[in-house]
Amino acid sequence: MNATEAIEYIHSVCWKGSIPGLGRTQALLEKMGNPEKKLKFVHIAGTNGKGSTAAMTASILRKAGYRTGLYTSPYIYRFHERMQVDGLEITDEELSEITEYVKPLAESLTEAPTEFELVCCIAFEYFVRKQCDIVVLEVGMGGAFDATNVIETPEVAVITNIGLDHTEVLGDTVEKIAETKSGIFKENGHAVVYRSTPSVEAVYEKVCAEKHVKLVKADFDSLRLKKHTLDGQVFDCGDRKDLVLPLLGDHQLHNASVVLSIVDTLKTIGWNIHEQNIRDGMKDVKWPGRFDVVSHSPLFIIDGGHNPQCIEALVKNVEDYLHDRKVIALTGVLADKDYADMYVPIMPFVNQFVCITPPNPRKLEAAELAKYLRTKGAQAVGSDSIMDGVKTALKLAGSDGVVLCFGSLYSIGSIRDALISLQGESV
Repeated sequence: MNATEAIEYIHSVCWKGSIPGLGRTQALLEKMGNPEKKLKFVHIAGTNGKGSTAAMTASILRKAGYRTGLYTSPYIYRFHERMQVDGLEITDEELSEITEYVKPLAESLTEAPTEFELVCCIAFEYFVRKQCDIVVLEVGMGGAFDATNVIETPEVAVITNIGLDHTEVLGDTVEKIAETKSGIFKENGHAVVYRSTPSVEAVYEKVCAEKHVKLVKADFDSLRLKKHTLDGQVFDCGDRKDLVLPLLGDHQLHNASVVLSIVDTLKTIGWNIHEQNIRDGMKDVKWPGRFDVVSHSPLFIIDGGHNPQCIEALVKNVEDYLHDRKVIALTGVLADKDYADMYVPIMPFVNQFVCITPPNPRKLEAAELAKYLRTKGAQAVGSDSIMDGVKTALKLAGSDGVVLCFGSLYSIGSIRDALISLQGESV
């Protein structure tokens, strides 16, 4: 089995689906000798900001000298991004070898695991083989019944910003979603949470009290933005002054505050992390696809925003960084997303929409999205392909405008590849 075959196997039909419950994952891990029990974790759930928070945390831990695993989903450009150790993706050889090891064990189960469950088990085995000191583990969806929640009490359990997403599975109020995500809090553990409404924080407090978890709420009040450009931000947080962060937007400063609370919690339980490690980790963090400037000439920005909460942050970034520029939106969305609430807030800041069809079975066709946007008074055209969409957006933006891509994480890789191809042809 080579890497391509491994990925094809993982994506094969028999593994598709999202079915609540931990039993399948636990059964497979038991056959594998429970690799997850040989690891220490920072476990991160939330609606938005999970990936950025995970990337910052992992970057700081690497700078502190710990062999650090990072598990995220979905991937942006290629599958291997989902499993990294010390900033390096899993190799083709490692992915092939571990998938080949797991395959017969998975197929021997009475109830087959889902794709996400299979990937989680592969990741746990990978991190054990790489002898990781600690793994930053991002939840896929939810918390309590997410496959990653088979782990025992983590070093720190984290909940980032939450909102109404996947309501059919997680609940139809933010309080219900908070309760589901609080399922990652384990007995006698430590928890860090993104500040929220009193009713949501009350849920966190209740669960932590029941499980004897020490709860820390991130300190947003002491955040002070000192400088920001398209190259990054300089900010203070409490006694920490002039921190440098290449990730853009107010929401990333809030995520950074969560990360600082994570690090301080880790320090209290014995992890050796110096202040310079924190500064270096923040400054050097890389997390693609989040208001990501992939080209300055022309100015081309890719953002993975795909729900109303993400769009709220995106609108703020457009106001802060692009307020005097012509903005052409290159966008596609999944049909099951709340795209009505997504697009209305950003319409006043966009000169024209160029619609594309995301490469995903749940896609909303470009023509249908364009039709919807026109009913709301926006200028919008549909494109036959992502390459055609990129070409059209660049032409409309011209030399002084901006192409802003958002709507679906599943489109990002194809958009970037199309831009690279065109730049090779001298855009």
